[in-house]
Amino acid sequence: MQHISRFMSGIFSPLLTPSYGVFLALWVSILCYQQLGTRLVVMLMIFGITCVIPMIAIGLLHNFKLIEDRSLDERKERHLPYIIAILCHTAATIYLVNVHAPSWLVAFMGGVILTCTISLFVNIWWKISAHCAGTGGLLALLFFLHSEGLEAFDLFWLICIAIIICGVVGSARIYEERHTFWQVAAGFINGYYSVKILMNLFA
Repeated sequence: MQHISRFMSGIFSPLLTPSYGVFLALWVSILCYQQLGTRLVVMLMIFGITCVIPMIAIGLLHNFKLIEDRSLDERKERHLPYIIAILCHTAATIYLVNVHAPSWLVAFMGGVILTCTISLFVNIWWKISAHCAGTGGLLALLFFLHSEGLEAFDLFWLICIAIIICGVVGSARIYEERHTFWQVAAGFINGYYSVKILMNLFA
């Protein structure tokens, strides 16, 4: 169980979930009819901005002894990484605007920014789950694509899988004793509703 929990925590790291969201947008929505080369460039740019740059930044913070643990288990060590994530996701949003991405995809990234901002402020008093916030945001994106008729094919089974993943990731974080049930639940609610509200308002 410990190996499974670590695997799920790793593969659904908060650094990866924005890229998963853009991947879903480009491969399961009507955007899948865009040229493959265009989609790959956008995907690589988003991955670089929202995953590679923050990962390098966290490594530098660790090397300069500003944080003790790269996994950011300590609540007090999460402030700077959250600020870096907000800046990177803002840059990613600007990039999507510049490449004329649809408003709903820009709104999704805006929802990620809102999620990180809420997590940053909550983190001053309480350690909220960033992993569950990420999976919650992905689920909100899939529900939006389905409800607005933007899906390239029926997403029912993919949504079912996403719901199961949300539960498994939350259970993994609790099993590893990284979070309590309420921290996991709060993280999911934060991610789900931040993305849902932004996409409903601006898409």
